[in-house]
Amino acid sequence: MTKSNSSKPTTSVPRSAAAASTFGHHPLGIDFGGSGIKGAPVDLGTGEFAAERLRIDTPKPSTPEAVAKVVAEIAEHFHTETGDSPIGVTVPGIVRNGKVLSAANIDKGWIGTDADKLFSDAVGRPVHVVNDADAAGLAEVKYGAVKDRDGLIIVTTLGTGIGSAIIYNGVLVPNAELGHLQIGGHDAESRAAASVKENTDMSWEQWAKRLTKYYGWIEFLFSPDLIVVGGGISKKSDRFLPLIKIDTPLIPAKLLNTAGIVGAAWLANDTYTS
Repeated sequence: MTKSNSSKPTTSVPRSAAAASTFGHHPLGIDFGGSGIKGAPVDLGTGEFAAERLRIDTPKPSTPEAVAKVVAEIAEHFHTETGDSPIGVTVPGIVRNGKVLSAANIDKGWIGTDADKLFSDAVGRPVHVVNDADAAGLAEVKYGAVKDRDGLIIVTTLGTGIGSAIIYNGVLVPNAELGHLQIGGHDAESRAAASVKENTDMSWEQWAKRLTKYYGWIEFLFSPDLIVVGGGISKKSDRFLPLIKIDTPLIPAKLLNTAGIVGAAWLANDTYTS
């Protein structure tokens, strides 16, 4: 069984009640990002959405209270499909025992927030919060490019920032913030995230040179067996992956930008019903 943290989250719903209430329903995954909050019920047998995804713009500012309202709205929207089943929510920051410890691309008010309790109180159901890249990595382990693969694998998500998940023999090492590796005196994500390419109208070739520096540094530090490249832009992987010049095999993520939702739902179900 894959674990992201040895501690179980604290919620206002007893674990026994949570387990019993999930029968016949799908867990809900919600992916909280810098620009949008997306959610869908997930069929854990296939790793596919059990209903069409709902996306709501991330509030400005993205305070905990404002985001909790959106999460509650998404939970209510999918109540028929999910019942009282657990909800998994991703956060773009370090998460330890349900508390958010960093906030690189969201409101600083998240730092120190008990997100498990915040969201559980908002929706009246058990909620488990996880780092967004960790959720994506878990989804690739269960359903995607990393399924049944052994060795050291690093999953990265290229988006507003750069998320990362370290997987060793199918087990997640949580909260690896490899987007903040220093390259030329700058955080790597400030130089090589997908948002940087889009905001500066950078060519694929120019961006690939920056990604080569980034992934080359990861290769030097970790000597991974495989690097998986995810995030929405990975659907255009044929435009840039062949231009990245490192020795480690690079492959696109299979779940693309659905991975955060799928991983969050799987982990919430595993946390409360196993």
